[in-house]
Amino acid sequence: MNSTINSNKVTGASFVVGTDAPAANVVSFAVQVQSVNAIDASGNSVPLVSGSPTVDFARYNGLQTLLDMNDVPVGTYDKISITLGPATIGYLSTQTGSAPTIQTETATLTSSTVNVTLATPLVVAQSAAPVGLHMDFDLRKSIQVDSNGQINGQVTPTFDVNAVGPSDPGAYVDEFDAAVVSVNANNQTFVIQGPHGRQFTVNVNGQTEWDNSESISSLSTSSIVQVSGTLDRTDATLDADEVAIVSQNGFYAAGPITYVQQASGQAASSFDMYVRGLLPTTTGLSLGEIAQVDLSGQEKFFIYRMHNPLTQFLFNPSNLLAGQNIAVGGPASGAANAQAVSVNRVVLRHWGYNGTVVSGSVNISNSTFQMQVGGVAGALIPQTVTVYIASPTVFRNGLSSLSSVTSGMNVRVVGLLVKDPISGQTVLLAHYVDELS
Repeated sequence: MNSTINSNKVTGASFVVGTDAPAANVVSFAVQVQSVNAIDASGNSVPLVSGSPTVDFARYNGLQTLLDMNDVPVGTYDKISITLGPATIGYLSTQTGSAPTIQTETATLTSSTVNVTLATPLVVAQSAAPVGLHMDFDLRKSIQVDSNGQINGQVTPTFDVNAVGPSDPGAYVDEFDAAVVSVNANNQTFVIQGPHGRQFTVNVNGQTEWDNSESISSLSTSSIVQVSGTLDRTDATLDADEVAIVSQNGFYAAGPITYVQQASGQAASSFDMYVRGLLPTTTGLSLGEIAQVDLSGQEKFFIYRMHNPLTQFLFNPSNLLAGQNIAVGGPASGAANAQAVSVNRVVLRHWGYNGTVVSGSVNISNSTFQMQVGGVAGALIPQTVTVYIASPTVFRNGLSSLSSVTSGMNVRVVGLLVKDPISGQTVLLAHYVDELS
């Protein structure tokens, strides 16, 4: 294969966005992405990803994140070659009456290289809006099981790859966690450094929503943020429509709650969480472990993308649930011991919950349906949950509205898992609803 890497060539901006489809009980699939190369009709190859980042694809269940953005030689690329390195699988082990644990094993890839022919070529042009790839790693089809349904460690990497423009739905960045490097409040910009070391400039404006009633003036070089938005068409920066400060003290961890220590009718005293996101990586915590977070009652609780003060009644120490996806933040000194973590902030975040629509449960007039949750979340929330649809809910993957959801359909609902403060039942507030094949 020919190489066209040449510093004198005219270049344009190209980005890579990643997501995944869920797999039963798999809480983590971390793999080194050694390369993602675009190939033109002459066989010339150019890299789209810098370095060899390790990506946990199971983290982005129905959510899209920015993996990288680079300048590449202008041209038309009709093939993509993805090369993967070492990988591990983490899955949830549950026993009645005990807190869940995590089992980890080394994955064996049946092939380390995946070649994909694009249905629509990736066309990179000078001084044009950035274009890129939407990489959907299908865990359900990739991770193999034996005749008894047990994970056997074999992985056949399966990607669905498409070329996208910055305004396409497949290019939207739902979730990007990063540390703040610098702030320019006068220009309404700040620079962040993501988990893989790459720096990006984030633009905010009067339409940007800030969680917890904060603003750009609240940022410092000790802040860690979660950003959602789109890539700017003119300068390949990130235009944020939502920003949450998940830590003001230089430490954050993110992942699902696996167990809540709570006496009946009382506020929780602690909870366990599976650590699948971590900044920095030099504390006492490690990616892929279960950490215990102790609660003093002084922590701030809030919900990403919900700015109504009434959210305090939906998410607080009395309404924590196993299966909720959260981020915690605080001083790094509070994370020295993985079994006694202290934090200042706890943020409820969107996550993908896959399952089956309960027969006869679709209620158009009430904008609800019920689902039996499966996969990792199903092991944590074994009961049926009611899904609530609202005007911001987006239907994808063949679904157009609630009326297209049918009994027995396999679906993924990306949203917020909360406890109904009146009934005490577990409910799911839908942001996305996808049909799963």
